[in-house]
Amino acid sequence: MDLDSDEENVSEEDYYSFLNIPKEASREEINNAYRRLSRMYHPDKHLDPTLKAKSEIMFNKTKKAYEVLSDPHTRAIYDSLGTKGLETEGWEIVQRTKTPAEIRAEYEQLAEERAERKKRQATNPSGNITIAVNATDLFNPYDDNLFEDEFEGGVLGRSPNIEVSSMQFSQGVDFPLTQKDLCTLSGQLQTQNGTGGGGINLTWRHLFSHKSWAEVEMTAGIGPALSLKGFRTLTKRFFWNGGTILQFTPEGIRPGIMSTLAMQIDKHSIGYISYHGGIRSVFSTQIIRDTENNRYNFTIQVGVPHSFMQLQYTRKMISQELRLKLAIKVGTFGGVVEYGAEKKVSKHSNLAFSVVCGVPAGVKLKLRLTRANQVYSCPIHLCEEIMPSPVFYATMVPLIVYVIVKKGIVEPFLKEEKSKKLEKQKQNNFNILLEKRKEAMSAQELMQATYSRIAEEEERKKGLVIIKAIYGKIFRGKSHTFYFLIITNLMLKVLLESGDAELSNDVVDVTIPVQCLVKDSKLVIHENSKSYLPGFYDPALGEEKVLRVVYNYHEQPHEVTIKDNESLRLPKTSHRTNVT
Repeated sequence: MDLDSDEENVSEEDYYSFLNIPKEASREEINNAYRRLSRMYHPDKHLDPTLKAKSEIMFNKTKKAYEVLSDPHTRAIYDSLGTKGLETEGWEIVQRTKTPAEIRAEYEQLAEERAERKKRQATNPSGNITIAVNATDLFNPYDDNLFEDEFEGGVLGRSPNIEVSSMQFSQGVDFPLTQKDLCTLSGQLQTQNGTGGGGINLTWRHLFSHKSWAEVEMTAGIGPALSLKGFRTLTKRFFWNGGTILQFTPEGIRPGIMSTLAMQIDKHSIGYISYHGGIRSVFSTQIIRDTENNRYNFTIQVGVPHSFMQLQYTRKMISQELRLKLAIKVGTFGGVVEYGAEKKVSKHSNLAFSVVCGVPAGVKLKLRLTRANQVYSCPIHLCEEIMPSPVFYATMVPLIVYVIVKKGIVEPFLKEEKSKKLEKQKQNNFNILLEKRKEAMSAQELMQATYSRIAEEEERKKGLVIIKAIYGKIFRGKSHTFYFLIITNLMLKVLLESGDAELSNDVVDVTIPVQCLVKDSKLVIHENSKSYLPGFYDPALGEEKVLRVVYNYHEQPHEVTIKDNESLRLPKTSHRTNVT
């Protein structure tokens, strides 16, 4: 569920789920699903006026799903935009002029462009704020005996001297001029130990094609500067960027050049060779290998003032949205080992910390919060020497603080916000939910004859017989209410056998529609939300739901619980229970 929206669209139909077919279903699978439902819902199959009226509604819904998915053009529109795309005025005139592949490609491109525009609107302007803190007095007091000389008798001593050693602020805003021209205005301010400066940059970039661009940048501040940069794709595997800079100083014009040649080594690896010349000349080579779960970065740099060799490794824990990082850097300046972690804490925010241990730098703790294109950094210098205590505290304190804040503040807040939005969604969609429930009950009523026939056939040949199927979130007994994400086997078994089960508003008995899906002693439900299946509805809007099925196969008891979007195939030996 997306909590960024205030309402969940429960009226949006899922035709694939309704027909119980996969999204890549063939024309034959669509036809078979349509014929199966038509046999249950066709008005001519029901003589009772009440049932006939209900069957007309369900048959029209079945026919609508079939018409959309059986036509390649309307199916392509539906796959890209849902039912809203089918309701667009004038589309019936345009749709026949393009192939389904072209329709999908066009709407995928439009969706990407729309998402990119929203992202730019949400993340502009971009910026960076860095505040460096000197806290070395915590572990390396400047004078251990100073407080003894100045304070005597009953005085515990002075507090450590912690100060802000430097600050840096930068901000930038993009101004698109045309589709191929982009202007960027940015500025920087920095101060260190009471002195500082700043500058302002104006950049104009022109896009010649997807293979090349050129850029002009003017800088004012500590001496004006003018730079020219460019990019060019040379071949399928090689590309180049570079440029020159002219810095105007009282001593004259200081030129500089920069050039980088990159090569795509394989699908996951790329290599760079770079040269920067001017007052400081640097030559470097870099190889980056980036796979789904790992990232490696090896760099060698030779130049003035420092030469070094660096190896970085990042482990991506995708399921937990976590990255673990380790880096080793050795050069003429000394050596550094850095380790840390980065965690995605919200849709647009990442929180990171790292510990740096080196000679002669000592021990540093780096904290960084990235919020869209805004970066907030706080490097803290803890000790001028490598000592166990600052390393321990730099490692453990951020982790402990993160857990306390997450468990004590963030999670309760998000839980409360989620509850409020869920309640608002239920209120806004109350009438729709009632209509869906009424429709599900009508569908089950129409299925009764089919259910009896299939159940009798399966019992006669000792095939697949559904004893009980329950879909939802909450299950109630006479005296207790059990809230579950996955109902345990034992709990449901006891309640069903005792006859003590009474379904609440948050679950629905779907024994009839599940049995109606059985064919030749087999049952397949595809990876879609079960709430759109005929005879089902969403009894717990916005909550996680499960489908629980108790069945007999060859007169042997079986049980299984699946999540809402999991596929289900029956029977399976792994579902067999030990009950005789």
